[in-house]
Amino acid sequence: MLKGVLPAGAVFPFDFGFVPSTRAEDGDPLDVLVLMDAPVFAGCVVPSRLIGVIEAEQSEDGQTERNDRLLAVAANSATHRSIQTLSDLSQDLVAQIEHFFVSYNEMKGKRFEVKGRAGKKRAPTLVTAVMKKRTGR
Repeated sequence: MLKGVLPAGAVFPFDFGFVPSTRAEDGDPLDVLVLMDAPVFAGCVVPSRLIGVIEAEQSEDGQTERNDRLLAVAANSATHRSIQTLSDLSQDLVAQIEHFFVSYNEMKGKRFEVKGRAGKKRAPTLVTAVMKKRTGR
């Protein structure tokens, strides 16, 4: 379900979606930014491999919640196939992605604060923990 639209001229740096069957601290599914060769249509399932996570907190109306951003590479990507972990990306690109999320949230009246970065070992651990929390197992 469409929650909102980006302001004129703003675009996500890569395709942005969620991990099905998860529910993060903010009540929404875990967010994931997928590096792909070309954009896909909304609602498309994209088999991907996790490469890392931008650990963050998001604040709105005095409430602060964890709101991490998983980073993944589309399984069939030719352009990004050599990227195996977050450290394989240029630090400039990761900083630009972080800046996008800070400014994107600022436009919506929210504060997005990057707390850290973690590699591909942390990302699936985060997904598993959220899935266990949701199912109670």
